[in-house]
Amino acid sequence: MNRFAGWTLSTPATILVVVFLVLPVAATITATFMESAGLLAPYTDFFSSGFRRTVLWRTLQIALATTAISLVVGFLTAYVVARSPGRIKSLLIIAAVFPLLTGVVVRSFAWLIILGRNGILNNFLISIGVTDEPFSMLYTQGSVIVAMVYLFVPLMVLTLVGVLENIPDDLIQASASLGASPSATFRQVVFPLAVPGLIVGAVLVFTGSFTSYATPQLLGGESQMVMGTLMYQQAMVAFDWVTASTIAAIMVVVTVAIVLLMTRVARRLNPMTT
Repeated sequence: MNRFAGWTLSTPATILVVVFLVLPVAATITATFMESAGLLAPYTDFFSSGFRRTVLWRTLQIALATTAISLVVGFLTAYVVARSPGRIKSLLIIAAVFPLLTGVVVRSFAWLIILGRNGILNNFLISIGVTDEPFSMLYTQGSVIVAMVYLFVPLMVLTLVGVLENIPDDLIQASASLGASPSATFRQVVFPLAVPGLIVGAVLVFTGSFTSYATPQLLGGESQMVMGTLMYQQAMVAFDWVTASTIAAIMVVVTVAIVLLMTRVARRLNPMTT
């Protein structure tokens, strides 16, 4: 009876997911195999283009760099938050969540003001005598990565805070009492127990940055085109829906492959996740 009640309660949500997520994605991928030129013709055309391969590689680089930097910054920040006293911890969590209350486009525009030739950072560098001419910081891969890290670090922090809070202080104290150095305690106690949170955070950041559109479009422009902007261009400018569907299918496959790879690596680091 309890099992039947569970299925009954989950049926409406399951139907919504299937209708509005599974079926559209399946239809998009299926359309790429219906070309008269051949079963894999759209994919052959994609990978035979040096420009498109470059866009795919650039997107992977940006997503992986964003994920790696967010892991380091987010983990250190979350560790400080998790070990802070109650009131200070609440303030730090609010500070971490606050950027999420602002839209992605607004936060991306803020980086236009910061990194522009007449922006805050260039004006500061000129005022302290570092340079006489403003640097060209916008429309580079670095500017996109910086903005993406800013966007996704709060998600990483929120994911890791709960995991780190659940690590008992007794374990850390026991490790220290047995003669382990702080670095050894981190490697052998804190890090292995934090691996599940790292997996979830890395998946969230990678999928978000790999499929991002607004931030790369605003801060990267045409010179730093990524898969999301290329798909938009093919669908809404060139009206080439087959190519756009092919790009979407490749993004789905790459995302799933990277997520599975991250999970496998994490399981090697922490056998308890198996």
